Amino acid sequence: MLNWTEYAEDNRLSWNARTKVHITSAFYDVAGFLEGKESLKSPELSLIGDIRGKRVLHLQCHFGQDTLSLARHGAVATGLDISDESIHYARELSTQMGVEATFICADVYTMTEHFDAASFDMVYASYGAICWLPDLSEWARQISTLLKPGGKLILVEFHPLLYMFDFPTKALGYPYFSHSLPITENTSGTYAEPNSNILLKDHFWTHPISEVLESILKHNLKLISFREWDYSPYNCFENMEEVGPETFRFSPYEHPIPHVYGLIAEK
Repeated sequence: MLNWTEYAEDNRLSWNARTKVHITSAFYDVAGFLEGKESLKSPELSLIGDIRGKRVLHLQCHFGQDTLSLARHGAVATGLDISDESIHYARELSTQMGVEATFICADVYTMTEHFDAASFDMVYASYGAICWLPDLSEWARQISTLLKPGGKLILVEFHPLLYMFDFPTKALGYPYFSHSLPITENTSGTYAEPNSNILLKDHFWTHPISEVLESILKHNLKLISFREWDYSPYNCFENMEEVGPETFRFSPYEHPIPHVYGLIAEK
């Protein structure tokens, strides 16, 4: 894996800045969440199943809404994120709710330094997680190490075909296949508050479906299920159209394109 310390630090600072905006945004609706609103969406709920009493590690958990939702569903939940601002607020949110969960501030590539091998029944990651990672093979290796025999990886992600588009112009603007150096962008605003005046420097990578599957299969994980959806449950990109409850589509074409994929892999 490339020496990515500098990239990771820029991304940590970006997510610290985002968190300060996200916690008060209508997009995340913290007030509704505190009153019991479900943060998990239909694609992941269809894959997760019964997690009562199971130890679940949520990678790149942001400020913990999905981690706490997993706990509400009965899991012994742990969230991990590189952003110290996110983890600080996740712990506050846990206390406010009276819902127990553990939150750890750490780089995802150091996850095996924080837990014993075979500690978890499930590892979960979703929606804009792996694009921040340059090396999926190392990611999958560490996940496999932390899963118990019979444990499952649940990944729900935006489709790499969707990520090829420059959303403001609707033109193809990004690669499908992976690349060693990151795509680096300086932007203002955030998907949850596009008009925010925060300035961000982000480094990210594209990962084709083949790379995701190959990384998982080479590290003692067996693919159990793979699904695709022609919509996003989040209105988080420009030029998306709401076509139903929590159903948004971006498409410059007549027919819908894949927006989200999800998989279950078992150790």
